[in-house]
Amino acid sequence: MTEWDIKKLRILRTLRDRGTVTATAEALLMTPSAVSQQLTNLSRQLGVRLLEAHGRRVRLTDAAHLVLRHAEAVFAQLERADAELDGYLRGEAGQVRVAAFSTSVPALVVPAVRQLRTAHPGLDVRVREAEAAEAYELLAADQVDLALSLAAHAPSVRDPKFSRVPLLADPLDVALPAGHPLADAPGLRLADLAAEPWIFGGSGPWSEITTAACEAAGFVPEQAHSASGWTAILAMVEAGMGIALVPRMASAERRGGAGVVMRVLSADQPRRHVVAAVRRGAEDGPAVSRVLAALRQAAAARETVQQG
Repeated sequence: MTEWDIKKLRILRTLRDRGTVTATAEALLMTPSAVSQQLTNLSRQLGVRLLEAHGRRVRLTDAAHLVLRHAEAVFAQLERADAELDGYLRGEAGQVRVAAFSTSVPALVVPAVRQLRTAHPGLDVRVREAEAAEAYELLAADQVDLALSLAAHAPSVRDPKFSRVPLLADPLDVALPAGHPLADAPGLRLADLAAEPWIFGGSGPWSEITTAACEAAGFVPEQAHSASGWTAILAMVEAGMGIALVPRMASAERRGGAGVVMRVLSADQPRRHVVAAVRRGAEDGPAVSRVLAALRQAAAARETVQQG
């Protein structure tokens, strides 16, 4: 295969543009003899004659012009590569892989990606839905660059492998059947619901969150039904089979129909804390730092809406 030397091809192109070996040497801060030697070597590498005498000067052969026609495409591609690499170094380009739990995808990740597409279109964010345990396995294995989870299920702040970035304190509201006696009660507290049948998962993060919130309010919830999907949980609430805690950042379509009333709890409002984590040191990388900034912006916007 023919050896193409980019440096020597640039010298050949400069000779075409400048017209003489002396002018080429001046433009490239080389000596005329060095220019001649480099072009002789290029001719030998390509196996074609590149220069021919023309009076007291030299001119490019037809073969040299053919070589340069193809070299121009190479130069253009190298310019694009330089621009993309520069963008990568400034965090304007590159790929960031994100693992995120289900409700954080529409609430935080999608708004962040939309913002990045406008501000940094060369930055490619790849999203993978995963609960905390899987997300941190993927992060530790370098299969993703950033993981979103609840703080209660994130690695310890003392874990040397990861850096944690707080994003959001997400309130938990209670879903009641529309005809429930407490659906319109003023100042509803979680403790007021101690005797109610509850719907939550049999195990996993949401079971732990519901149980912990109720125990903090002074009671152990009676689990009447077990489900992990919001569609199933809210359908059972609407049917009057029980009540459930629902994260406020769950998307609107998961909040049920007219048969479900979402109540903001008073005084003992439980919250779940959302964090992002990266491999320690990666938060200083330009692309990852831009994604983290976009996630913080999305979280701040959501908190503003929640407070309003």
